[in-house]
Amino acid sequence: MKALRYYAPEDVRLEDVPEPQCGPDEVKIRVRNCSTCGTDVKILHNGHQNLTPPRTIGHEIAGDIVEVGAQVNTANATNWAEGDRVQVIAAVPCGECHECRKGWMAVCQNQTSMGYQYDGGFAEYMIVPRQVLKVDGLNRIPDNVGYDEASAAEPFACAINAQDLLGIEDGDTVVVFGAGPIGCMHIRIARGVHNCGPVYLVDVNESRLKMSADAVHPDEVINAAEVDVVEKVMELTGGRGADVVITATAANVTQEQAIAMAARNGRISFFGGLPKTNPTITCDSNVVHYRQLHIHGANGSAPEHNKRALQYISTGQVPVKDLITRHIPLGEVLDAFSIVQNGEAIKVTVEPAAATASV
Repeated sequence: MKALRYYAPEDVRLEDVPEPQCGPDEVKIRVRNCSTCGTDVKILHNGHQNLTPPRTIGHEIAGDIVEVGAQVNTANATNWAEGDRVQVIAAVPCGECHECRKGWMAVCQNQTSMGYQYDGGFAEYMIVPRQVLKVDGLNRIPDNVGYDEASAAEPFACAINAQDLLGIEDGDTVVVFGAGPIGCMHIRIARGVHNCGPVYLVDVNESRLKMSADAVHPDEVINAAEVDVVEKVMELTGGRGADVVITATAANVTQEQAIAMAARNGRISFFGGLPKTNPTITCDSNVVHYRQLHIHGANGSAPEHNKRALQYISTGQVPVKDLITRHIPLGEVLDAFSIVQNGEAIKVTVEPAAATASV
């Protein structure tokens, strides 16, 4: 079968590899869609400390079960069967550490990940390991949800995790930095789930801003390459600032601007991680102190966030279908990385096997 294998930074190869064998405590799936994100591009160029090469990468996964190990349904009290349509979590908590026992699975200290420690979804077939099944990380795709939409449930789950921490209330003014797929999802969750007020979308790429604004219709788009973002937000809010600011981009300056533009009792999500070579910012601690700001990190998601993402997609509360603007066959997977890197689409999905189900 074909699979995209990571060997080293700048050394990622689409090659023929043996089809994986399903163990007694594993499930084998035929991958229908594996969507791409900025993390995949980072892996291509820089690798990752948790990635053990050679490794099949890809972590936004949806497909069909083709084999169920003999011990799976007994060990996990499940009834998985060949032909079931499934979505796979990306971040895999251990289920046993202090954090997991407290219900904080998104910050499990022993977390492993699909496409890092386990072979991922840029392949025709893949194995769902017992660690995923142990924490109920294999999810049924609702009948009215496509494989492409289901593969987008993983980044969607990360955005749900971040917004759960922010306490968005009816009518809150929300600023989202980053006009990529995550930024678009953040806008739709803030509106569809939390009933927020005005939403302002910020980016430095005019064409990307327009593309995303045409899809999610923010109340205002702000090109940070042309205007002072903090000044503009203060103007739009009558000098009060934003109730919620989400930095869905890996840029130091956006985190500093988020603090500067936050209203009293404002909530800030540092959603996008910074480059490990430049992870610090300048923070005016008095602004945090006197405005009583709440600054939250946001690290991935837990299995239950994936289930909620599929539910929101299925009910139409938070649609994602129109955000998936490019479908790429596995044979052209490296083109998908270039499209993501250049911001030429909102969401790009790779299709190792064309879906036969009509959804």
